[in-house]
Amino acid sequence: MSQTPVGQFGLLAQRRFAPFFWTQFLGAANDNLFKFAFTVLVTYQLQVSWLEPKMAGLVIGALFILPFVLVSATAGQWADKYDKAVIMRSVKLLEVGIMLVAAVGFWYQWVPVLLACVFLMGLHSTLFGPVKYAYLPQHLSERELTGGNGMVEMGTFVAILLGNVGGGLLMSIAGTGTHWVAISCLVVALVGWGASKAIPASPSADANLKLNWNPVSETWRNLKLAHDYPSVFRSLLGISWMWFFGAVFLSQFPSFARDVLGGNEQVASLLLVVFSVGIAVGSLLCETLSHRHVEIGLVPIGAVGMTVFAWDLYLATQGMSHNGAAFLSVGQFVAQSAHWRVMADLALLAFSAGLYSVPMYALIQLRAKPSHRARIIAANNILNALFMIVSSLAAGALLGAGFSIPEVFAATAVLNIIVVGYVFWLMPEYIFRLLMLFLTRLVYRVKVRGDEHLPTDGAAILVCNHVSFVDAVILGIVSPRPMVFIMDHRIFKTPVLGWLFKMLKAIPIAPQKEDPQAYEAAFERAKQVLREGELLCLFPEGAITRDGKLQPFKGGIMKILEDAPVPVIPSALHNLWGSSFSRIEGAAMAKPLRRGLFNRVGLVVGDAIEPAEVSPELLQQKVQSLLDEPSP
Repeated sequence: MSQTPVGQFGLLAQRRFAPFFWTQFLGAANDNLFKFAFTVLVTYQLQVSWLEPKMAGLVIGALFILPFVLVSATAGQWADKYDKAVIMRSVKLLEVGIMLVAAVGFWYQWVPVLLACVFLMGLHSTLFGPVKYAYLPQHLSERELTGGNGMVEMGTFVAILLGNVGGGLLMSIAGTGTHWVAISCLVVALVGWGASKAIPASPSADANLKLNWNPVSETWRNLKLAHDYPSVFRSLLGISWMWFFGAVFLSQFPSFARDVLGGNEQVASLLLVVFSVGIAVGSLLCETLSHRHVEIGLVPIGAVGMTVFAWDLYLATQGMSHNGAAFLSVGQFVAQSAHWRVMADLALLAFSAGLYSVPMYALIQLRAKPSHRARIIAANNILNALFMIVSSLAAGALLGAGFSIPEVFAATAVLNIIVVGYVFWLMPEYIFRLLMLFLTRLVYRVKVRGDEHLPTDGAAILVCNHVSFVDAVILGIVSPRPMVFIMDHRIFKTPVLGWLFKMLKAIPIAPQKEDPQAYEAAFERAKQVLREGELLCLFPEGAITRDGKLQPFKGGIMKILEDAPVPVIPSALHNLWGSSFSRIEGAAMAKPLRRGLFNRVGLVVGDAIEPAEVSPELLQQKVQSLLDEPSP
């Protein structure tokens, strides 16, 4: 964690990430090679009276996720109690055993055996899941966490892509397809086990944890544990909904390709290629768009895209159905222009899902207590499984009621508006971060120097010069974690900004002579924020500058440090004087966009100062020296 942060692709050259990445990549590839080959077998090649082709994807999906409900609680405890590298190697060895059984099932086309192996591969993924996401924050810094999660999500969906394409291609080999699938699944499992042996040690987060073997009570305890972190729990709900949403589409691709688009097995594989590439690109772009921080403002953008493109997919397939003619090959499918719109919708829908999910995963990892992190992730897996089971049941019910597959997609798009809107209502921080992103990417171009001094955890105070009405917004978007601001009570009367800061739980402060009660309440609240381990930001000048120069610092910070001695971090905003939100014209917005769009502004962050050394004069000197530095 003390290493210099590297870019997301640079992580692939480091032992702390590369063996883990390839282990989870090969596991996801094998899951999907096995499941898709089995789905093709019972959809296109075998006629099983008790398993109709249109229900095969739903049944296989439900069996796969059932262990997540039954075993996730125990898996989370193991991941917190034991070394994560040891657990991963053990799970990969289990995968080798499962694939030996599955090889026999494919060789002789024994459907009941393969259904049992679906359940066992679900168990394999259940055991691996909490370790997978708890491992990352143990080995990556905050500045690497979004990129690392993006790589994992990208790798997962590229693995899904390769597994599904490989399964489809192997199953298309006449006469011996199932034999090749049996061999391939076993080989991939063995290579994955080999990769896991290079994963570095990942010590226990809570070696004294007493295991609870009752899955029901432990599941309930994990959900309650997650609920203790409101922002984390609401993000869990958001991620679980994404899996509900995605499961509807992924489970229906073989039937959608055959019955709606009239395509063969390779067309079903093509749809998965398009979907996987879309989500991989969206996941990778999260690091660039978030400037290598955990940026949840991307989540609403992804949510809107999921609905828009899912609905357009429904519109694009109106009037399409297989008319009984020969199934289309990939070449014949792409030769029809109407199908390009279908593929574009799938790609953009998946791209949006990548933007939606990666920041949520990173937020959970960053804000969950390290000793409980794996159990929080286990709670996420439980919720994911429940949502996916409900997704399978709901999709099956709609299909049974006479809905077409495109109509099921449309219903999911409409439901997405309701569910995601509810999550954002519960946690408006997502919307606020989007507004901040809009301001700092369109009105301003923010450059930062010294942001490694911004703490990712623990109590601290950030002090900054006060140049404009949007100083807090810019500081908030740059910070790797939420900040609580102490601000002049008059700004809360400003339209829009006042509402924004109230929702962000900023602390209003009034002069002692004007309102002694509000003055004291502000300091008590500030001390409580620090006692809770949060990051506090204040502007020691006490008001926005009217001439662009640094004003004398007031002594209020000393009152806070008396009861809450924490490190103090000086910072300085550059080039905001003269912008629309400064008082260069006497009042903010007297000349809207007076410097146009994309104004370059900077933030310079200095080294932390120990509380015993702090004085208003020293802080003013430190901030002035940062102002005298060249703008980033």
